[in-house]
Amino acid sequence: MPLKNSATRWGSVSMGLHWLVVALILLMAWIGLRMGGMPNGPDKIATYALHKSVGISILALAVLRLAWRAVAGAPGHVAGTPAWQARIATLAHVALYALLLAIPLSGWVVNSSAGFPLQWFGLFNLPAIAGKDQGLHALAEQVHEWLFWTLVLVAVAHAAAAIHHHLFLRDDTLARMLPRGWLRVADKETHDA
Repeated sequence: MPLKNSATRWGSVSMGLHWLVVALILLMAWIGLRMGGMPNGPDKIATYALHKSVGISILALAVLRLAWRAVAGAPGHVAGTPAWQARIATLAHVALYALLLAIPLSGWVVNSSAGFPLQWFGLFNLPAIAGKDQGLHALAEQVHEWLFWTLVLVAVAHAAAAIHHHLFLRDDTLARMLPRGWLRVADKETHDA
């Protein structure tokens, strides 16, 4: 499988980064939704530390994905895609990338404005990007949560559109983000007969 993207398929680097980020977002959702209700103690502190480290990892991977996309390009839309669907897909991709950057950055502001140190898996500290400020902290927490729920909505719509294309339109939209042979695309004419 080629590393770079082609005119019709995502390459292995883009696929790997895509599915790694998806897995990390699912992990973050699980951690984030349960950590607030945990009793105070070492387990809660460790869970928050893990949440922050994974968040910084997602930020780094989002930057890497954007850089790789600039180098490797992106496949065009599947042949026959109506222009309005192509525009919506482009807007959804822009929104996803923006959210992958904004959510971790807002979390970094939450952490910095609370006055806590930010470590990446205990290996090194990252600098604060805001001063300690209770008002900013409260606002950043709200923004962080709203951005997360926005990501959920956009990601569900993105996944639903890919599944719709596979099941009902029977095109390569979903298959081209998976290694060849993982997903069989039915021939429209054979399927309709």
